[in-house]
This record gives sequence, structure tokens and C-alpha cells, in this order.
Amino acid sequence: MPASIILSNLSLSTPDGRPLLSSIDLTFAAERTGLVGHNGVGKTTLLASILREHVPRSGRVQINGTIGLLRQDVRPPPDATVADLFDERQALELMRRAERGEVSADDIATIDWTLEARLQTALARLGFDPSPETQLSRLSGGQITRVRLAALVFAQPDFLLLDEPTNNLDREGRKAVTDLLAAWRGGAIVVSHDRNLLETMDTIVELTSLGATRYGGNFSRYREQKAVELAAVRHDLAHAERRLCEIDGKAQATAERKDRKDSGGKKKRAKGDMPRILAGARKDRSEDTGGKLAQIAERRRAEALEAADTARRRIEVLQPLSVKLPATGLPAGREVAWLDGVTAGYRPEQPVLRDLSFTIVGPERVALVGPNGSGKTTLLKLIAGELRPFSGTVRVRPDFALFDQRISLLDPALSILENFGRLNPAAGANACHAALARFMFRAGAALQVVGSLSGGQMFRAGLACVLGGTRPPSLLILDEPTNHLDIEAIEAVEAGLRAYDGALLIVSHDETFLQAIGIGRRIDVATKVLHGGII
Repeated sequence: MPASIILSNLSLSTPDGRPLLSSIDLTFAAERTGLVGHNGVGKTTLLASILREHVPRSGRVQINGTIGLLRQDVRPPPDATVADLFDERQALELMRRAERGEVSADDIATIDWTLEARLQTALARLGFDPSPETQLSRLSGGQITRVRLAALVFAQPDFLLLDEPTNNLDREGRKAVTDLLAAWRGGAIVVSHDRNLLETMDTIVELTSLGATRYGGNFSRYREQKAVELAAVRHDLAHAERRLCEIDGKAQATAERKDRKDSGGKKKRAKGDMPRILAGARKDRSEDTGGKLAQIAERRRAEALEAADTARRRIEVLQPLSVKLPATGLPAGREVAWLDGVTAGYRPEQPVLRDLSFTIVGPERVALVGPNGSGKTTLLKLIAGELRPFSGTVRVRPDFALFDQRISLLDPALSILENFGRLNPAAGANACHAALARFMFRAGAALQVVGSLSGGQMFRAGLACVLGGTRPPSLLILDEPTNHLDIEAIEAVEAGLRAYDGALLIVSHDETFLQAIGIGRRIDVATKVLHGGII
């Protein structure tokens, strides 16, 4: 029987009983499927249901074939090695003892002498070549992710289940994962917001509170189909609004005709031209007719209103965020940041950065690139004043804002509105609400406590509070802003940054994101090589 995963009438909920997804019917075969949707919609819970780790409220999961899983942010035991992730530690230890002549002839007969070479081949597919005995505690989170992926490929399952496989990976790591999936010929279900990775998919399944929708093709094809949906919904809204105007116009005309007719009847009755009984009967019929017409008109109007409201809700879901912001007033030739001969780190005897110099002038958009561990976040801390250099000079304009991965510039105990007022004390109440509405925090949404927001909502709230004031800062500093955000949240961040006319200094391995926000220069922190400008 061909490998497959079949979900029949599946309904899921959170551990506390909150409904997530209802009546899901999906079949996964030997193809690569990207699973997308808002954070919290149920993507990870769906994977857990396939693995029998989550009990659905109703429905059935049928699996034909074997599964390999990559989880998010799983910490290995302190003494674990690379071989442990392949589940081959004991086999390798037996091989090592045999090489030292410490095993019996019977043990030697059980040894797979090709094992080490096969492990190295699997690791090489992910662009990484540690020894199988390497302690995982010596590796970065991104390197451990690459080892886990190599172990999955080594096991040769029928299906790969990957939950955000490129999170925390540097550019080379992301490329290795993308290349691996591009060449994968088994089944794969990939939860990801990495749009480059989603381009390698055969199909995209979008999860929403309304259910699951399958879109044939890769991520670009999915976006094309979503654009068609948006155009259709806009057409529906225009039709519903025209229909509403027509109904209101006809209702007005009908009411006016009835008023004229009733007025004529009253005049005849007043003159005595009509017998009293006949006049009363006609009056009753007129009232009955008027009441029925009013009911019909009201029903039609309610239907048109509902159609218009439904279309507006769909447009709000489908339409990308578009933002207009006040100008920073940053002149093109104004120096924003200047580093000269900087050496810095956390221990003087082992600096992370050595003799680094560069300048940001005017509204430049600069990306800091390089492998994990090369010092990108250290450099951001240096520019933000959180770290002092061992030698050299750092000079930065005072009006900057730092967006770290925790968005710590916001007070989690306050509402979005209160945070806006704290960061923009001169803004009045109307200005606060108007600024937050531009970032889709309207009315009651602006009263949400920051600590209760999702990662995407929190970043959008941070942008709203910093960029929505009367004079945004001249420099924004961002550290991996797309990590842990869903695709809609990333695109909202992109919209906000495109509307910003100040200088940007950003650390990100998300190439699609960097292109979308118009990065003009890249500084490789590891090699101090500049691309697209002059240091």
C-alpha cells in the first residue's frame, strides 16, 4: 500500500478545551506539503495528533508508512552526542571496542562497518560534518537542528514531519534544509514561515478557524490563488454595497408612492366621495400592504448587509497590511552610526569582534550577515549601548530604537494603548488611537495587555508604538525580527518597515524578508566584507 496519512472529520482543541480546528478532511501522500496559518491556529497540534501525542475531540487519523519528526526547540540531555540523535551510540561504541580488540568474534559478526561512513554522508547532506562522538553541548542550536535533520534522513522514513525546521538556522543552514527538501522524494509535512523553504513545496495547506484549504503548487502559486480570492471578495463587496443602495432606493420610492396614495385616499374620505365602509376597507388593505412591503424590504436589506459584512471580514483577512507613517526628517547625508577600529566581546582575552569599522549615513538599510556565533547580536548590543568596546570608538545618534527578539521596549504588564502613551507622552488620546489603528489595533484591540499577545502581535504593537508617534526615531535596530512569527505577521512587519523612511540596521537570515524591506548594504561580520556599499 502506498504511504499516506489520512485525516477524517478531525476536530482538535487545546489542552484546556478551547476548540481549534473542526471537521478536517485531508490526505497526505508522497509529496511535500507546506502547512501555514496564524500562530495558535493549531498547526503543531495537528502534527501531534498525527503522532498520537494529542487526542482529537473527534475524527480519525490513519497512517500507512513510517514517520520521522523534527520538533521545535527540544533540548538534548547534557551528555548526549551526535550519535545519540541517530540512535547509533551503542553501535558505534561496539565498533570502537572492536577496533581496540576488546570484543568477541560473535560481537564482531554483528558490527556494521559501513555505519560511520553512512552517518557522515547523512550529515554532509545538511552541510555539516562533526564527529559522531561530538558532544551536543558544544554545538549551537542551529547546528543541533541540522544534526537532527540528518538523523531523520538517515532513518529513511516514508514521511518527514518538520515543525519550523529553519528557525534559529543561519543562511547556510537554511540553504541546506531547503536543498534537502527540494531533493526529497518521500512525503513531507512542513510547518514553516520560511517563504524560501515553502517555495520547494508541492502543495500548501492553509489552516484557519474555518478549517483547512489545500492550494496546489508552491508558495508563489498559493499567493497567486489568494490574490484571486481577494479580487473575488472585493467584487462581492462592491456587488453587496450596490445591492444595498438599490434596496434602500426602492424602499424610499415605495414609501413615497404609498404616502401619495394614502394622502389621496384621505382627501376622498374627507370629501365624503366614498362610502365609510369601503373607505375603511381600503385603509386596512393599504396598511396591510405597507406592512408586508416594509417586511420584505427589511429582509432584503438585512441580507445585503450580511453579505457586505462577510465580504469586509474576508477582505480584512486576505488584504495585506498597508501603513502610512510620519516622516523621520533624517537628511540623506546625516551620520547615523559610526564605528572605528572596534574590538569587543565578553572577555578581553577572547573578543568576538576585532578591529571593525563602518558608517551608516542617512536612511540606509544595512543587514548584518554571517554564520551563527560570528558576533552579529554582540554588534547590535554594542551599537545600542548595552555593551562597551574593549577598544575603538562607537558613535550613534541618540534617537534610535532597539527591537530585540523579546520586544523588551514594551512593558508586558501594560496595554498596547498604555505603552503607546508611555513611549509618546506628547500624543493625545485621539492621536494614540489613530496611530494604533494604522497597525490594525482598533478600538478594543488597543486595550489588550502586551503580555497576552502572540509573537506577531507583540512585534506589530512594538512597531505601532515606536513608529506611530509624531516623529519616529532616525534609526531602527532589529535582531532576527521574523523568528517565531507567522507569515501574516512577517508581512505586517514588512509593511511597517517599508513605510519607515529612517535608517535600518538588522540581523536576519530570512533572505525574502531582507529583499522585501529593501536592504541596500550587507556587512559580513565574520569576514568584515561589505556587499553593496562602502565601509
